[in-house]
Amino acid sequence: MKHHDQVADAFGSTAAAYLTSQTHASGADLRTLADAIAATPGVTVLDMGCGAGHASFAVAPHAKEVVAYDIAPQMLATVEGAAKERGLANIRTQQGAAETLPFAAHAFDWVISRMSAHHWHDVPLALAEVRRVLKPGGKVLFIDIAGIDHPLLDTHIQAIELLRDGSHIRDYRADEWIALFAAAGFKASIRERWRIDLEFKSWVARMRTPEPRIVAIRSLWDHAPDEVRQYFDVQADHSFKLDALMIDAH
Repeated sequence: MKHHDQVADAFGSTAAAYLTSQTHASGADLRTLADAIAATPGVTVLDMGCGAGHASFAVAPHAKEVVAYDIAPQMLATVEGAAKERGLANIRTQQGAAETLPFAAHAFDWVISRMSAHHWHDVPLALAEVRRVLKPGGKVLFIDIAGIDHPLLDTHIQAIELLRDGSHIRDYRADEWIALFAAAGFKASIRERWRIDLEFKSWVARMRTPEPRIVAIRSLWDHAPDEVRQYFDVQADHSFKLDALMIDAH
């Protein structure tokens, strides 16, 4: 199975869980997205890797049109249903991969993405596509889980992410994001950094992580060096904290 198929497969079967997930449905970052779009009225927005649609729902009241774009058809069906329920008639969905955007050049005022890019097969190619579909002077806001500057900490979080979800590629560090955007012709900066509390049981249940992998994650946390356990604030039930960041680019 190719990686793109793995992502579509993994998130197709978990769409409903992501729609109702409090971790995904709430957060100050959604308000920041909404405020940013509200400050530029009448815009068209592309939400890349929209998942269950929380970023699309946050910005739709302030935009002319939002295209919710994802590789998993079941996610898009979930978004369509939820958008109808919420009376958000200006959201339309389209299926595809981040690296091949099926849109004309200069089609969007904004491109946003939330908690998706760590699954993308080729981030440089995806960002080149973002540049192509953005209007001159267009803006970008990306939100994602962050990699960690110290290699010891970074190795642990990447391993735990991969065990939980076989479609995981990489949580990029802040400096990696700045460089990736620069290479695609953007000026980027880190707008915010924060931490997300993850309750272990619901975190693995949401992804339908197989039991042997859950055992492996617990074992990895249990035997991690003290500084790793302290940094990620690992609890007795294996709940922990993840780093997140928001990147501003234009």
